[in-house]
Amino acid sequence: MKKIKYSLIGIFLFTGITILAQDPHFSQFYANPLYLNPAFAGSSVCPRLVMNYRNQWPSISGTYVTYCASYDQYIENLSGGVGIMAYTDNAGQGTLKTTMISGIYSFSTPINRYFSLKAGFKASYYQVNLDWSKLTFGDQISPRYGFIFNTQEIMPATLVKSMADFASGLLVYSDRFFAGFAVDHLTEPNEGFMSVSKLPRRYTVHAGGIIDLEHHRRRRIEDPTISPNLLFMKQQDFNQMNYGLYFSKYPFVGGLWFRQGFNNPDAFIALVGIQTSVVKIGYSYDLTVSSLTDASGGAHEVSFALQFGCPPKIKHIRRIVCPAF
Repeated sequence: MKKIKYSLIGIFLFTGITILAQDPHFSQFYANPLYLNPAFAGSSVCPRLVMNYRNQWPSISGTYVTYCASYDQYIENLSGGVGIMAYTDNAGQGTLKTTMISGIYSFSTPINRYFSLKAGFKASYYQVNLDWSKLTFGDQISPRYGFIFNTQEIMPATLVKSMADFASGLLVYSDRFFAGFAVDHLTEPNEGFMSVSKLPRRYTVHAGGIIDLEHHRRRRIEDPTISPNLLFMKQQDFNQMNYGLYFSKYPFVGGLWFRQGFNNPDAFIALVGIQTSVVKIGYSYDLTVSSLTDASGGAHEVSFALQFGCPPKIKHIRRIVCPAF
């Protein structure tokens, strides 16, 4: 199975004239806010540390494993939020590894008494590393003995690609409603080792609301709420729609989502989490319902967030009230 998997990676990398790459995705969208939309930088006002882990198709060892960490806060002297984010994505037990570090700035302005607008910009530097020793090709196969021959494929002149990348985003929000739009890979950088392999722009639209089940005049963290949400992503010919809801009853959070393309279902996403004023911990599982079936093992995802205290002088800034996971 491993040899077949690495052969496929080799075929995708070194055959054809043009190959278009795609990004890793997370099921706990709001638990990784800076990855979802750079306008979220500083959205909690106080300093925030977030860490994420995703293991997709674990039954096929090492297929896609992604780590991400970010830090952000509002800085009054800059009149906006700043953040830093880093992630690494491993495909095929490190056969193809992508590492990125990003710096983010956002600013907000009131639209009227109820709504505010927030805009963000992200600049990134990233590398794509190819481990040639883990690749196998068709000309190595003996019909009788399997992989025994040396390949005639020519190794690329470089096994490391380094690039700059940029993204931007907008958020409109009130105390009970939020909607956002983000565009990643504005310059469509070329990731190809031997041919053109552009990273297409990724468009994201997301929206949701908070419904109080106990109608207090001022919402408290312990109040039970329901939050219906939807998220749409498009990258080249790939389209993905996610819709579902979260239920929160302090300190517990649960969620159920359905993810699909326009023409095929993909997965149910079940989430459980604990959320306090300081710590947020979430776990989700993707139950595959597509033709791939759940023999792949679905996907496991874990998130952790630490919310630090806020200086009193900036507590008056309007926060974005959105789901934690």
